[in-house]
Amino acid sequence: METLDLLEELLFEFSGTVLLVSHDRAFLNNVVTSTLAFEGEGAVREYVGGYDDWLRQRPSSEHGEEAKKSSKKPRRRSRDDRPRTLSFKEKRELENLPEEIETLEREQGELYTAMADPGFYRDGGEEVVRTTGRLAELERLINEGLSRWEELETIREGST
Repeated sequence: METLDLLEELLFEFSGTVLLVSHDRAFLNNVVTSTLAFEGEGAVREYVGGYDDWLRQRPSSEHGEEAKKSSKKPRRRSRDDRPRTLSFKEKRELENLPEEIETLEREQGELYTAMADPGFYRDGGEEVVRTTGRLAELERLINEGLSRWEELETIREGST
């Protein structure tokens, strides 16, 4: 599972083109930007997105055929049925979030200390505007970081 997550991460960061063939539909949905489908009689058509996108975009006559094929025998548990786990990138992000939030909070504290000095407001309006704008940005970044941390922790705890 970790190898697959690492492969997804590497493919996501790769800027070139890769022709990928896989039976893992969830993997395809996570990494591909377009799908080439063989439509019979030598015809190949390109669809935007992954496997699920191809299912939505393909001609309607094929939808009935797929329903017939899928009702033949029960499938074993797919990757989609398993609890969601953190990808390699998400694990790294979760490890780094506390330090990033702490750095933002430290900067926020420094700005509050600077603004507590009465001389800060005498020097000039541009600095006050810049500092209050940065404080608002820091508040937003801290809240986003805390929300993301909570989200990743929830996923991690759900997979154990």
